[in-house]
Amino acid sequence: MNNLNKNNKNDLVAKAARSVMGAVPFAGQLLCEIVDEIIPNQKIDRLIKFVEILDKKLSAFQQEFIKQEVQKEECADFFEEGIRQASRALSEERKEYIATLLTNGLSSKDIDYNESKHLLRILSEINDIEIIWLRFYLVPTIGGDDEFRKKHENILEKIVATLIATQEVKDREALQNSYIQHLVQLGLLENKYGGGLRFDSTPEDILKVTNHEITMLGKLLLHQIGLDVIS
Repeated sequence: MNNLNKNNKNDLVAKAARSVMGAVPFAGQLLCEIVDEIIPNQKIDRLIKFVEILDKKLSAFQQEFIKQEVQKEECADFFEEGIRQASRALSEERKEYIATLLTNGLSSKDIDYNESKHLLRILSEINDIEIIWLRFYLVPTIGGDDEFRKKHENILEKIVATLIATQEVKDREALQNSYIQHLVQLGLLENKYGGGLRFDSTPEDILKVTNHEITMLGKLLLHQIGLDVIS
C-alpha cells in the first residue's frame, strides 16, 4: 500500500511538473514530449528550473529555426542527452552549464551536434568541484582572476599534508589530487614536467610532475558551458 501511495504521489508531482514546464513559453512546450519519453517521473521536478533557464537562452533564436533543428536526428539526440543530464543535476550551476552547452551547440558553426554531444558526455564525467579546478587553470598566474579565486577559495586552497598531518588532512589532500588527476585522464588538463630544473637535476627530477596546464579540449569545454569569461 505504501508503494502504491508513493507511486500515486510521484505521478501527481510529474503531472504538475509537466504542467509548469508546458507553461514556459517555448522551451517547455518543445521539451515536454521528449521528457515524457526519456525521464522517469520522480526526476521531472528537477527539470522545471532547467527549462526556465534554457527558455531564456533559446529566446535569442528564431523559434522556427529551433523547430527545424530539433527535427534533425543528431540535434534531437543531443537535446535528449542534455535533458537526461539535467534530470540528474542537483546544483543550479550544473543546470546552467548544461543549458549553455545546448544553446551553444545550436549556434556553433565549427562544432556539429555529435561533437557537442561528446562535450556533454565529458561534462557528465566531472563534478562541480572539478569544473572549478578546470576553470582555475584557465588563468593560472598568481594574482590573476582574483574574483573567481576568492569566490571559490574554500575549494582552491591547496592542501599539503605534512608527515605530522592528521588523517583528515591526508584524506582531503588525496581527494584534491584525485580531482586534478581525473581532469588529466579526460584530456582537459595536461601534466607539466621538470619545472625549475638545475644543472644537477636527476632523471627523476625531469620526470616529476611539477604543474598542470589546461588543454585545448579543456578550453573548448569551458567555452561551451560559458565559463571562459574572465572577470
